This record gives sequence, structure tokens and C-alpha cells, in this order.
Amino acid sequence: MGLCKFGWWALLVAMGGDLLFSWLLSLGYPGYSNKAMSISALGNPQSPVRRPFNLWMILEGLLFLSALPAFYATYESVSHGLAIASLILIAIFAVGACILTGFFSVNASKEIATTASKIHGAGSAAGFTLFLCVPLLVSLLSFRQQDGVTGVISLSCFLLALVFFALFVMSDKPGLPQAIVCNEGLWQRLNLSFMYLPLAIVAVKAIAAE
Repeated sequence: MGLCKFGWWALLVAMGGDLLFSWLLSLGYPGYSNKAMSISALGNPQSPVRRPFNLWMILEGLLFLSALPAFYATYESVSHGLAIASLILIAIFAVGACILTGFFSVNASKEIATTASKIHGAGSAAGFTLFLCVPLLVSLLSFRQQDGVTGVISLSCFLLALVFFALFVMSDKPGLPQAIVCNEGLWQRLNLSFMYLPLAIVAVKAIAAE
């Protein structure tokens, strides 16, 4: 398997595993709600699945990083600037929202702030916020490749991801309607799904083309 093909496969495993593995682990965490609780809560110090979750998050981050050469090789000739920008955003997400999450866990209660939870919060916030722009960059790269279908899908995913990211952020704020607050996990998972979909599409196309 060539380096590029391995990178695209690594990207698919990282993204698919993020959603699937967190759901599987939730089955071993009594009282955990995929709809109401964030994915990071699986790694809190009281979680019975903390160890496998944290190990997976580190591996997920490494898989994202291993996909960077494939992404660059595919899009460097399309737009060097957009390709580099995409690599930087994906790398920050891999380190901030994945690898740091594996080493620094969030607490079961958000009212309790520790050094680990603060590092986790800062890394996740930076990673998620910047990764949100990746679908937009993929859209621009696709349009430059004359791939209008992928461009439109990626742009639509960017807008939907933006909506669910806003809901995810608002769900953590006091004073909002309970219908919004109680769906923190749902908004996060929908946000991730739409951020990941454009990359999944280009990954599958790249693998099929080899």
C-alpha cells in the first residue's frame, strides 16, 4: 500500500472510529448518555472506560497526523496555500482535540476545574474551532479541481457544522432552554459528522482512483 493510500485509510479510520468507538464505549458506562453528554466525558476520572477511551484518542490523533502527507500530495498542485492551511488546521485538531484529550481528561463535573481539565478545554476549543474551517477549505479546493459536486457538498457541510457547533457551544451555557442544554452530546456528534463528511468523500475518491 502506497503512502498516500495508507494516509487516506488512516483518515477514514480516525473519523469513523471517533464516532463508532465512542458509541461502543458508552455501552460500558452506566448512566452515560450519547445525546446529553460530550464525547470527552467518556475519559473523565470516574469513567469505567477511561483507559481505552484515552488510548483511542491518542491513536486517533496519530492517525489524523499520518494522513497529512496524503492530503498534501493530493492538493498541493491545486493550491499550495489552501493545502498548507488545511494541514495546519487538521494538525491542530489532531493534537489539541485528540492527543491532548488522551493525556488530560475533563472532569465528570464541569464545576470542578483542574489543571488537566483546563488544558483539555483549551486544546479542544482550539482544535474544534479551527477544524470547523476544514470543510470550507475542502470546498474551495474541490471547486478549483472543477469538482462541483464535492464542492457543494463540502460547503453545505461547513454551514451545517457551523450551526451544530453553535448549538454545542450554547448547550454549555446556563440559562438556556433545557431542550438545548440537554443535547450537548447530540450537537457535538452532528458537528463532527458534518466536519468529517467532506474529508471522507475525498478520501474515498482518492482511494478509488489509485
